[in-house]
Amino acid sequence: MTGIRVLIVDDQSMLRMGLRLVLAAEGDIEVVGEAGDGAAALAMAKALAPDVVLMDVRMPGVDGIEATRRMVDTAPGSRVIVLTTFDLDEYAFAALRAGASGFLLKDARPDELAAAIRAVAAGDAAVAPRVTRRMLELFAERLPDAATAATADAPLAALTAREREIFAALGEGLSNAEIAERFVLSEATVKTHVARVLGKLGLRDRVQAVVLAYQTGVAGV
Repeated sequence: MTGIRVLIVDDQSMLRMGLRLVLAAEGDIEVVGEAGDGAAALAMAKALAPDVVLMDVRMPGVDGIEATRRMVDTAPGSRVIVLTTFDLDEYAFAALRAGASGFLLKDARPDELAAAIRAVAAGDAAVAPRVTRRMLELFAERLPDAATAATADAPLAALTAREREIFAALGEGLSNAEIAERFVLSEATVKTHVARVLGKLGLRDRVQAVVLAYQTGVAGV
């Protein structure tokens, strides 16, 4: 059985090698390619159609922010996890606004890396609530950008009472399992609710839901 297909993008060859070795130990994750810059990443994503792209943001030439923005359009089936050295990296946040589905520190433990890849591949977000809240607090004035351009006129009134509860939980950064436990629902039911919320609000993914939840006051910083 083919596992989760991963493309590693970083301008440091040693870091790419380290990530490949870590992921080689995971039976359900397969590294299908490596790229040293954003331009190469875009070409490889188009050719290889990876499920998840591990994307460094600070690279020469086409950086990870621009590569992520283009990849959302040219390879919509590939989800991006931003890799960064600092947990409050403004560049990483810009990549999230550009369409990335996750945020991960380069010194994350192997189990955290694998869990983030699995979560994003399954349609979940891989952004710790603590990091999300702090980043939104620091860069709130810059939020009305790519992340919400398509949702500026989306009325929250379109949501049912249950969907609004789910939306608020997404704003807290909760996973499907955590939402299911909070509201005593099955994960399958939560997944359906999440899909409906994203669809009604015109959101691409859960990261955009987090941003919109803070902008509208549904979730507080």
